[in-house]
Amino acid sequence: MASATIPSSMSGRPGAAMSFRYRVVLLRCLVIVFSVALLEVASRLGWIDPVSFIPPSEMALSAWRLLRDGTYQADMLLTLSSAAVSIVLATSVGFLFGLVLFKLQRLRRVLDPLLMSYYAVPIFVFYPMLIVLFGLNRWPLIVLGFLFAIVAMAVNTLNGLERVPQVLMRTARMLHMGRTQEVFLITLPASLPFVFTGIKLAIVYSFIAIIGGEFLLSGAGFGYQIAFAYNNFDNRTMYGLMFLLLTFIGAINLVLHAIEQRLYQRRVLKELV
Repeated sequence: MASATIPSSMSGRPGAAMSFRYRVVLLRCLVIVFSVALLEVASRLGWIDPVSFIPPSEMALSAWRLLRDGTYQADMLLTLSSAAVSIVLATSVGFLFGLVLFKLQRLRRVLDPLLMSYYAVPIFVFYPMLIVLFGLNRWPLIVLGFLFAIVAMAVNTLNGLERVPQVLMRTARMLHMGRTQEVFLITLPASLPFVFTGIKLAIVYSFIAIIGGEFLLSGAGFGYQIAFAYNNFDNRTMYGLMFLLLTFIGAINLVLHAIEQRLYQRRVLKELV
């Protein structure tokens, strides 16, 4: 995973690796700026239908007005709270599920085909059943987010546990560490980069499921308000809400990506030492 970010020829040279990371970040920023500028020019010059699309600058202005007025604050908080509950459930249960699969190899062999094809299943088809089970409230959406994220967390936890160097486990046995010491001093630190990747995916998948569910199935929340504005041809509100959503999710993803890369780089440096 780390070698996909930094070439292996640079992994032993901190200066070259740092320069490579800065170039990647700069290139990423240039791509984003160029894409936004191209959309701005295309919409201003009429290359894109102005009735159905507004310039990105007007999207940002509309988003600022929505934030200032606080009209959709309750819907935003509702979506964020639902996503937070879903993320906590998915990461905690997913971690335990991955740990169980790591310990019980026979169970893992049975479930492997199901885990590999899990995301081919359209999770939203379970929404009517979840309404029957949990009622007309936020819990069906929370469970949708949980179901969409748990397998990503479990698989990455399992991947991390399998990549713990055996020399560390032998060292733990030589030092007569107890099971608790082995888990907290050896297993978790060594598998942390992969576990954090699972956490990052769980956060992203939970937001996708909950906002998608609100867009299609709910009567409140961020996704519902975007769908409501779309159905009423209120482009400024729709694109303003979309701009807020993309900015928020993008900022979270960038922060998580930076932390993830730092964890992988620390792992590579430890292996070199």
